[in-house]
Amino acid sequence: MAPSKVNSAGDASVSCSQPENGFLNSLSLLSSEKAVQELLQQSPLQSTDDHLIEFSDAMRTVAKALRRAAEGKASAQAEAAEWKRKYELERARNLHLEHKEQSHRENNGDEERTENLGSPSNEQSEHCCGSNGICSHEVLRDGDRDSASKVVPNKFARKASFKLSWCCKGDQSDQHKHDIVSFERGNITTAERSSKQISLKWESQPQTVIILTKPNSTSVRILCAEMVRWLREQKKLDIYVEPRVRAELLTESSYYNFVHTWKDETEIILLHTKVDLVVTLGGDGTVLWAASMFKGPVPPVVPFSLGSLGFMTPFHSERYREYLDSILKGPISITLRHRLQCHVIREAAKNEYETEGPILVLNEVTIDRGISSYLTNLECYCDNSFVTCVQGDGLILSTTSGSTAYSLAAGGSMVHPQVPGILFTPICPHSLSFRPLILPEHVTLRVQVPFNSRSHAWASFDGKDRKRLAAGDALVCSMAPWPVPTACQVDSTSDFLNSIHDGLHWNLRKTQSFDGPRDT
Repeated sequence: MAPSKVNSAGDASVSCSQPENGFLNSLSLLSSEKAVQELLQQSPLQSTDDHLIEFSDAMRTVAKALRRAAEGKASAQAEAAEWKRKYELERARNLHLEHKEQSHRENNGDEERTENLGSPSNEQSEHCCGSNGICSHEVLRDGDRDSASKVVPNKFARKASFKLSWCCKGDQSDQHKHDIVSFERGNITTAERSSKQISLKWESQPQTVIILTKPNSTSVRILCAEMVRWLREQKKLDIYVEPRVRAELLTESSYYNFVHTWKDETEIILLHTKVDLVVTLGGDGTVLWAASMFKGPVPPVVPFSLGSLGFMTPFHSERYREYLDSILKGPISITLRHRLQCHVIREAAKNEYETEGPILVLNEVTIDRGISSYLTNLECYCDNSFVTCVQGDGLILSTTSGSTAYSLAAGGSMVHPQVPGILFTPICPHSLSFRPLILPEHVTLRVQVPFNSRSHAWASFDGKDRKRLAAGDALVCSMAPWPVPTACQVDSTSDFLNSIHDGLHWNLRKTQSFDGPRDT
């Protein structure tokens, strides 16, 4: 480099001008002054720039090393915090189970325990599945016994009896099963629940109807007033509407003073005990709004199509008298649309039972990155088994009714709404091999934001009630025990196929012509 050359030249001139006795003569002074003047005349910018570049590179290297050390420390702290949290959760769960087992032993008493020890078959039966199981207590055999209780020769002696049970995890589980397992000579056959159409027959005449309408629509307001008058005069029904709709009806005429409404959330919670039928006037959004009002059991819903696009609204408003008359007489075909039950568990929660919720969704729950520029980083578990880590724009957990909504736009499959399952659909994943999944209805899904995530995530439920998920927070989803029964115009399968044909123009193309060559 230039500075080293200059310094070596200067040192050489000084050393050669020094005599052995250590004194400088005039010639050496003149040469030294000349060398200094040459140095002063040279521009020092080049050497200074080179030094600054070297110093900048060195500082950049030091900064990278410090950044790596800080990231390693943060990762270690996050991992330690995660292990601590898991330890606390496991410890709380063990204490809960221990307390439950101790109280159960105290309630049973010594006498009951003695009886259980004397009857091992009962003990084994209760240990198998308790009250949730379906048992076959009969001895199944291929031959008859004679009067002396001896097996007839050349025939099998007996076939072992067995018991099947639904394995619900703990008393906190809200997973209810309604399938039937039948036993025929020891062979298992399942009830074909999903492949059968469901029919609803009134045991008593409906008395009360609630009408829910799409807001800010003149045509819907006119139809609602006409329908309320017809149901009151012709069918003698009690009618409930929203407070907003009742105010609109009374503004139009005092005749509608008989219409009922509610005042607060307490009365909304008790609506399912008063209402026999729900009528919606709007699109799919109105059906979602109707479902969100009922946090528990939902009365049968009759959805009329008055929106722009509807997959759950098979009835046309022009023939509402004909449809309602047939539905009130019964029987009617219905579709049981499953809902997801969601809980948010914060990182500061002391145990897994300290949650926010439950929140019921009919379409889907979406976890996305919001306005952040970073990819989402979500750890996904299915029944405590690790599934994958989602890196992308987000994740959709959808019901089969919501398979034609956001999940379909993100690349998910269209699924018949009566198929019991949960759709696991990534949103713009940062991986070419990340394909959607369809999981069974009985699983519990947990989506957690890891501690080393670059940013937080956002969860929305049927497009509303948006919640922020920070590092360590988790979202737990399972199938809710209360589906939404919607009336069918024909049956569930015909209505579903008609909706994707009319709404999506599914597989609509020109038919191939027949004017080409034919096989002889």
